Amino acid sequence: MLKVQDLRVSYGNAEAVHGISLEVAAGELVTLIGGNGAGKSTTLMTIAGLIRPTSGTVEYNGKQIKQDSPDQVIKAGISLCPEGRRVFPEMKVLENLELGAYSNPKQMKEGLENCYEMFPRLYERRQQPAGTLSGGEQQMLAIARALMCGPTLVMFDEPSMGLAPNLVERVADAIMKINLQGTTVLLVEQNAFMALSMATRAYVMETGNISMQGDAQKMMDDEHVQKAYLGG
Repeated sequence: MLKVQDLRVSYGNAEAVHGISLEVAAGELVTLIGGNGAGKSTTLMTIAGLIRPTSGTVEYNGKQIKQDSPDQVIKAGISLCPEGRRVFPEMKVLENLELGAYSNPKQMKEGLENCYEMFPRLYERRQQPAGTLSGGEQQMLAIARALMCGPTLVMFDEPSMGLAPNLVERVADAIMKINLQGTTVLLVEQNAFMALSMATRAYVMETGNISMQGDAQKMMDDEHVQKAYLGG
C-alpha cells in the first residue's frame, strides 16, 4: 500500500533523513521506533505532504505522491494524527471533528457516528471548547479527527506522549481497534514496548537511518533493541 524508497529529507543544509526505505502492506500495523531526533516525525510529515523530500520516492497504492500537497495526500486516503495533539483549543470538540472531514464531507455523518462510538466522552463533550478537555481527552479528539475523512492509512505520531499509564493503554487499545476494523496503521512511538507489542512489523530508526527491520515480536527479543529501547 505504502512504499517509501531511498527517501532523503533536509532542513537547510542539514540532512535529517538519509535515504531510508520502508513498506506498509494493506491491513498491517507497522511501527517506526527510535529516540528523539532520529527522523521519525520528519518521515511521517514528508509522507503527509507537509515537507518536501530532497530525493527518493513515496508511492501510495502504486501512485507517486511525493509532490502532492497535504490535502491531495488526505484525498488519496492517508491521514496523520500529529505529535502533540494539535487540537484547536477555542473551537468546540464537534468543530474540531468537522474539520477532519473537510476533504470528504460525504463522510461526515458516518465519521461522527464512528468517532462517538469509539470515544463516548467526545459525544458528551461535543459542545465544549477543545482546550477545556484533559490531555487524554484531547488525544482521543486528535485520533478521532484523523479518522473523520475515512482514511485507508492512518499515521500516528507519538500518540502516548505525556499521558498517564492508564491513558496510554486506552490509546493503544483504540489504535488496535482501528487496525482490526480494517484501517492500515503506521505508528511512530517512543514507547517501544507498547509499539512492538501492537505491531506486526517494525523498523528501528537511528540518526536518520533505518538500522533494523523485521517481525515486531522477534525484535522485542533482540539484545540491541532491549538495551536501547526496552530498558533491558
